[in-house]
Amino acid sequence: MIEVIVYKTDGSEVGRIQVDEAWFGGEVNAVVLHQAIIRHEAAQRVGTARTKSRGEVIGSTKKIYRQKGTGRARMGPKRTPIRRGGGSAFAKRPRDFSQGMPKKMRRRALDSAILARLRDGEVMALEGLALSEPKTRQVVAVLKACGIDRSCLLVPEKHDDVLHKAARNLARVRVRPVSDLNAYEVLWPNRVVFTRPALEALIEARKG
Repeated sequence: MIEVIVYKTDGSEVGRIQVDEAWFGGEVNAVVLHQAIIRHEAAQRVGTARTKSRGEVIGSTKKIYRQKGTGRARMGPKRTPIRRGGGSAFAKRPRDFSQGMPKKMRRRALDSAILARLRDGEVMALEGLALSEPKTRQVVAVLKACGIDRSCLLVPEKHDDVLHKAARNLARVRVRPVSDLNAYEVLWPNRVVFTRPALEALIEARKG
C-alpha cells in the first residue's frame, strides 16, 4: 500500500489516504507509457508547412536557351529547383501527425503514469482548494505553504473555472480535472496535487 499525505491549504497535515498498487495495474507498463507520450507529442505538431513544387511556381516551362552551341552550361526552365526562385524538388505538404491508440491502452498508460508518480512519492492531496475569487496570489500561497516551488499539476474533481483563472498566470502550474488527465500531463510536472475528492473519485473508479 502507498500512502498519500493530505494537507490543508495552510500546509498542515490532516491525514493519509491508502492506495493499493493493484488498483492501478500493479506495475508500470513502460512500453505502453512510452507510446502514449509519443502519441501526445505527435498530436502537438501543427503540420501546416507547405512549399511550392516546380509545377506550382509561376514561370515558363521553356528552356532558357538552347541546349548546344552557346558555350555555356546547359540550363533547363526557370522553374527548375536548382535555380533561385524555382520550385522545391520535394515540396512539403500539410500532414496530420496524430496517432491512434485504443481506449484501453490510453487508460493503461494513465494508470502506469499515476502509479509511477505514487511510487516516487510525488503525489499529494489537498483537503480543500475552493477559492472565493480568481486570485493568483491565493494559489501561490497554498503552493508555498505545501512546499511546492517547482512545476505542479492541480487536479480538481471537476472543472473549476475560478481555480483555472487563478492559476493560469503561473507558468509552471496547470489545472486539469480528473476526467481530462492523460499520461503526459501526469508525468510533466514535479508534483501532482489532487484535491481530496478528486483522488477519492479516481480511486473509487479504479477499484470498481
